[in-house]
Amino acid sequence: EVQLVETGGGLVQAGGSLKLSCAASGFTFDGYAIAWFRQAPGNEREGVSCISINDNTTYYADSVKGRFTISSDNAKNTVYLQMNRLKPEDTAVYYCATDADYYCSDDGLYDFDFHSWGQGTQVTVSS
Repeated sequence: EVQLVETGGGLVQAGGSLKLSCAASGFTFDGYAIAWFRQAPGNEREGVSCISINDNTTYYADSVKGRFTISSDNAKNTVYLQMNRLKPEDTAVYYCATDADYYCSDDGLYDFDFHSWGQGTQVTVSS
């Protein structure tokens, strides 16, 4: 059974940093893509970043490009999202998701392409 567990959320002031972790189990890690999405109250879920584990191809939404960095530690079956220069508009519940048939590209990141999700972790950025 595929399981994803997000940790690392919290409250931070604008301009600060947080590092989210997505620990994966139940599948062969290096054959998958892992993505981060976020959803703020009243908003649709937004694709933030993605990494294809087998070749480290990445994708970033324009809203986070240059501030967020996605990476993976294959030995730990864990994907990280380093978030720097955080803004109040980054406030949301952050989810990681995975799918075996997905490959990260510049075509965008859509939640309907992913079939396994974590429970989410809250990130709150105060002004």
